[in-house]
Amino acid sequence: MTEFESFMTRLERHAERFPDRRALVFCHSRGEEDVHTYRSLHLAARSAGAWLAARVRPGERVLLSYPSGPDFVTAFLGCLYAGAVAVPAPVPDAYRQHHDRITAVCRDAAPALILTDADRLAAVSDWAEQSGLGVEVTTAGRAEPGEPAGVTPDAPAFLQYTSGSTSDAKGVVVGHGNLVDNIRVGRRLLALDEGARFCSWLPVYHDMGLVAMILLPLHLGGTAVLMSPTDFLRRPWVWLELIGRHGAEVSAAPNFAYDLCARRITDQQLRDLDLSGWRHACNGAEPVDAGTLARFADRFAAAGFKPESLTAGYGMAEATLFISGTAPGHAPVVTKVDADALERHDLRPDPAGRPLVSCGRPEALDVRIVDPDTGEELPEGRVGEIWVRGAGIALGYWRKDEETRRCFGAKTGAGEGGFLRTGDLGARRDGELYITGRIKDMVIINGRNLYPHDVERALAGLSPATENLPACVFSVPAPQEELVVVQEIRSRAVPANALGGLAGEIRSALGRRLGVAVANVSFVRPGAIRKTTSGKIQRAATRRLFVTGRLDARHEDLSAGVIERYRAGDVS
Repeated sequence: MTEFESFMTRLERHAERFPDRRALVFCHSRGEEDVHTYRSLHLAARSAGAWLAARVRPGERVLLSYPSGPDFVTAFLGCLYAGAVAVPAPVPDAYRQHHDRITAVCRDAAPALILTDADRLAAVSDWAEQSGLGVEVTTAGRAEPGEPAGVTPDAPAFLQYTSGSTSDAKGVVVGHGNLVDNIRVGRRLLALDEGARFCSWLPVYHDMGLVAMILLPLHLGGTAVLMSPTDFLRRPWVWLELIGRHGAEVSAAPNFAYDLCARRITDQQLRDLDLSGWRHACNGAEPVDAGTLARFADRFAAAGFKPESLTAGYGMAEATLFISGTAPGHAPVVTKVDADALERHDLRPDPAGRPLVSCGRPEALDVRIVDPDTGEELPEGRVGEIWVRGAGIALGYWRKDEETRRCFGAKTGAGEGGFLRTGDLGARRDGELYITGRIKDMVIINGRNLYPHDVERALAGLSPATENLPACVFSVPAPQEELVVVQEIRSRAVPANALGGLAGEIRSALGRRLGVAVANVSFVRPGAIRKTTSGKIQRAATRRLFVTGRLDARHEDLSAGVIERYRAGDVS
């Protein structure tokens, strides 16, 4: 049995072998760059670790409330050196969603210390005091580096809080061994060499931003080029410009980011881009849309972007991150499937059907498609719950023993154990893995199994008032299950007296395109639909706001049953 090599032992080895190689580059909005070599990053992390070791015991949690940047990375690595359990979290800014999330995370994780940077120390301290948390808030200090804490593979390394797309966020306990093994899975999926260069704007407290875009390149002895998520949203072209300027081979983003680039980047900006070296444009964290892949590839072909660089990925915090992805050097497989058969949990190819994007061949992990009720393994082409087994599967949920028992260590009907129940629905065909939806998101209307994202995408481009704005679809009992469409809308694009007509257009369009009867339409302001930090629609949270009348809708066109049950004081 080989000796376990922790992430920090690997980083120390890199610092000895190539001390002057760039490890981390942070690009500011004004163009300045903070550059950290492997020597400087390793020394800073060891110094922060020694400072932490004098204040917290091994195994105690340290909440990290930082924006993207070197300070976060140093603090995170310092936690690993000290044997403390890092808890990445957003900064409690003006966005109520971020404020609520970090408060919930802090209460659940019960940290011994909260760290932030000097610029945000006052704001984070005020938040902690107002929230009554009773935890010290400070900046990370420095101390004379000592010996790093000894860690075992099953010792917790960090808590990765889930996005909460279908439920309240949960802290996934990622062990030191899980982290190292899953990084190896990611390297194998992407066929990466030592020294690979990455570029990312993703939030550092999100699993894809942390594991894929920071820890993976550092483990490889590569370079992580980072920018602020806010800078990306303001100027999407900067992301692509940085990829070209730094020769990044790997970058990742949710589906919406590729759409945003295809829409917003001008012809002049396009002429200045060089994307010829971008080998892996990873698309994950939300359902991958075949139309988005095609639009992005077509738009940026002139900048040297190749369709085979598109990588459709599947992963989740409970697996540390990586599960599967498109084979390197190949464009994602897109299969047109029979929509009616899919409602019956059958993935049947149909040249006239709707396109479904494969997330590659999951060869690095043991992936099964299982009947969620019986545990029986399903044959090729049948849709069931995706179960995953491997050394990178996390240790469980923090302080949630019952959910840990239910989701981790599941057994198939044949008695094989050690599987993670992902809660995702999917099927395999010709070796390819297709994700079709979430079990908790599935809507059953008149015996039909509907995937909400199919209905939401069918609304795209219906009206200039809703163009490029999200919709959220779910069902409510009234008393029979009825479909509800919550659609964000631009107030100035349509007068109030025309909203009833637009609701009728939505009903007609969904009836024509999907054969779906929509009894309820609610129009809300931009930003009202709840989303996770990775851009996923939080249908459960938006549904709760709808049924309690707290959506602050601009206009609602509802059935008599829904009005009677949810708008007449009888809230359930």
